Amino acid sequence: MTGHKPQDVFEPFPVKEQLPGVDYCLTSPPPWHEAVFQGFQHFLVMLGTTVLIPTILVPQMGGGNYEKAQVIQTLLFVAGLNTLLQSFFGTRLPVVIGGSYTYILPTVSIIFAHRYSYIIEPEERFYRTMRGIQGALIAASCFQIIIGITGLWSIVMRFLSPLSAVPLVTLTGLGLYSLGFPGVAKCIEIGLPELILMIIFTQYVRHIGERRGIGNRYAVVFSIAVVWLYAHILTIAGAYRHRPVQTQYHCQTDRAGLIYSSPWIRVPYPFQWGPPTFNAGEVFAMMAASFAALIESTGTFIAASRYSCCTHMPPSICGRGVSWLGVGLLLDGMFGTANGSAASVENAGLLGMTRIASRRVIQISAGFMLFFAVLGKFGALFASIPLPIFAALYCILFAYVASAGLNLLQFCHLNSFRTKFILGFSLFMGLSVPQYFNEYTLVAGYGPVHTHGIWFNDIINVIFSSPATVAAIVAYLLDMTVQRKHSHTRRDRGWHWWGKFRSFKDDPRSEEFYSLPYNLNKYFPPV
Repeated sequence: MTGHKPQDVFEPFPVKEQLPGVDYCLTSPPPWHEAVFQGFQHFLVMLGTTVLIPTILVPQMGGGNYEKAQVIQTLLFVAGLNTLLQSFFGTRLPVVIGGSYTYILPTVSIIFAHRYSYIIEPEERFYRTMRGIQGALIAASCFQIIIGITGLWSIVMRFLSPLSAVPLVTLTGLGLYSLGFPGVAKCIEIGLPELILMIIFTQYVRHIGERRGIGNRYAVVFSIAVVWLYAHILTIAGAYRHRPVQTQYHCQTDRAGLIYSSPWIRVPYPFQWGPPTFNAGEVFAMMAASFAALIESTGTFIAASRYSCCTHMPPSICGRGVSWLGVGLLLDGMFGTANGSAASVENAGLLGMTRIASRRVIQISAGFMLFFAVLGKFGALFASIPLPIFAALYCILFAYVASAGLNLLQFCHLNSFRTKFILGFSLFMGLSVPQYFNEYTLVAGYGPVHTHGIWFNDIINVIFSSPATVAAIVAYLLDMTVQRKHSHTRRDRGWHWWGKFRSFKDDPRSEEFYSLPYNLNKYFPPV
């Protein structure tokens, strides 16, 4: 016997209320030069969604390259405003508020509505459709604002345990898997080098960053610069001259004609497309999308708070954040972005990758969004980055958000069969149900629910096509009902770990992280 104690060697890792290893947390900004550089990286990361959503929607609305460039500018401009509002008055977490794929389905339903089918002139059809989308977004924003201000979402969050939060946060990242490698494969000679470079920078040479300022903190800029230059060389060399149209579109730089179509200077303004129009059915469908978006945003908020080295977000703070998400949706409708907004999953993943989660960095990023939205040519230059490059980034950034959800398992009793069932079933249904809805729609051209009420069809299809929404609903309901009165249930679900954060004033760290600036807490006190 040597005197060693084997039980000491195999002690389990201790539970951490705050994630260790973060270089700059929420309230500790890096030096200014570092903050500006990191803010620019967040701007680059959110560009993929900002470009892809209008690229999908605007041609179906009847718009051309000029209208597409205007919508991208508007979406970028409003994203900057919404990010500033959320960081100053919402959750105050370092999250970017940008375009959301959740709103695409009801938006496409509006685009193909019967009342626009008779319009032959493309420009007129674009303006009429845009006004209809604006009206639906403005009305749907009231839903998020009301559910946040009245405290309804705070009540829901009070009963959220670590066990039910795991499927929510995990599928907020994993649920977007279709935007990852399938997008890389659309131009494998560009997407795959980007993915490999990102892995090398973030995992194999990260030690260089600690000594010389390279490594994982600058992986996004360095890898994009190298692969973008490589893609441009291939483009001007004529490598895609005789390739299929889809290959040219995904591989060539400035494949959408954005640089040529964008004005040098243009400031988006409210109701620039004309007065909005309202349709009751479309409003309800957009409300369903806003419900799914606020669930996904809640998952992003939890992941961002984890990577910011914060304590768990009090329910009242999440309700405040939902209220400002509603204000952001109202701005989307007023300015005419053709799409609703939500917390950006990819930017939350970037917090984990760089280990820099300062609020100041995100506010600087919002400044870049506003700047490049007004200076259209410069913004279009960065927006011309081939989309497979962004898809390669998503493969890593979405994975970080998914792992933030799995990180919450440390609060749960994993040897409990109740825990095993709720986790496994909610994760499986969260992936399986949306897959069924998507496959059915792909084959039949419409969703499984196909009644004469188009708005009702859209409500069901939107909710059950969102992996995070399905997983969150299943996990939340099961966690609230299965063996609820059992003596060990409270401990098994990790309820006691988050008990101190259910009220804003129970833990002094909550005030440190989530208090409003300018002493506004005395006018808007959290509950």
